[in-house]
Amino acid sequence: MNIEEVKKYYGEMLRIRRFEEEAARLYTERKIGGFLHLYIGQEAVAVGAVAAIDLKKDYVISAYRCHGHYLACGGSVRAGFAELLGKETGCAKGRGGSMHFYDVNLHYYGGWGIVGAHVPVAAGMAYALKYRNSGGVVICFIGDGAVNIGPFFEGMSLAALWGLPLVVIIENNYYAMGTPLHKTAPVEDLSIRALGFPVARDTADGFDVFAVKEVVARAVERARSKNQTTLIDVKCYRYRGHSMADPGTYRTKEEIEEKKRNDCILKLERYLDMNGYGDVIEEIKSKIENEIQQGLQEALNDPFPAVETAEKFAYVED
Repeated sequence: MNIEEVKKYYGEMLRIRRFEEEAARLYTERKIGGFLHLYIGQEAVAVGAVAAIDLKKDYVISAYRCHGHYLACGGSVRAGFAELLGKETGCAKGRGGSMHFYDVNLHYYGGWGIVGAHVPVAAGMAYALKYRNSGGVVICFIGDGAVNIGPFFEGMSLAALWGLPLVVIIENNYYAMGTPLHKTAPVEDLSIRALGFPVARDTADGFDVFAVKEVVARAVERARSKNQTTLIDVKCYRYRGHSMADPGTYRTKEEIEEKKRNDCILKLERYLDMNGYGDVIEEIKSKIENEIQQGLQEALNDPFPAVETAEKFAYVED
């Protein structure tokens, strides 16, 4: 592994982890309203996938467990916290909240709240990129529960029919809310769904940021050069419940601890330490912590949207 890339991805994943941990604290302090779906444990998926694309011309869209994708695309910690807090400075101007992070300037087109419904949206975006001959590719993140939803099949069918530059990444954390995978699918490899359209398929180890990057890079090249869609099943795991309202009693503590031993961040931390970069670990941790705390304090001090702007931003304005 390239040591500079190890340091880079370690920092990016740690940034997401610490953001989510602080978000959980804010929620328990009742400073965040609504739902809060944490990305803790899945950081390698977002960081590895985004590392394989060119955000100058490629687009990213995801489901509502979206903080990690936004941050991986270069999102601001301050704007992320501000969005959670409903502040005017949020990435969606405080209108979206946890489930609807959004930043057009970063080519991050959101967290979407209706399970699987953003797959046809992603297909439409990919169609636009192909129509414009831009060379761009759309990365669409979905959960394992979404592969049984009608819009998933509709979007994938159109992508295959029209030959769209689309990469659909299943973040297969083995639980659709509280329902285990073996109760929702007859096979563990969900990429097999690709055969029915048909589109290309692949799998990746979601605990390994480099493995994710490699697999997604192949799919992106396929999409860019051949206008061929790929469905990727990325095996990962979330350590928290489906949302902060979910105690996760359907899993044992032993299962969770077993998964944590293969943690994507800890894996790179061990690599750095074993190769004599222990001091670099502390430098990265300090840098990330300063960014998190500064962004959080700024967001806490930022203003709420003015009442008279309540009807603004629902539609694109001139």
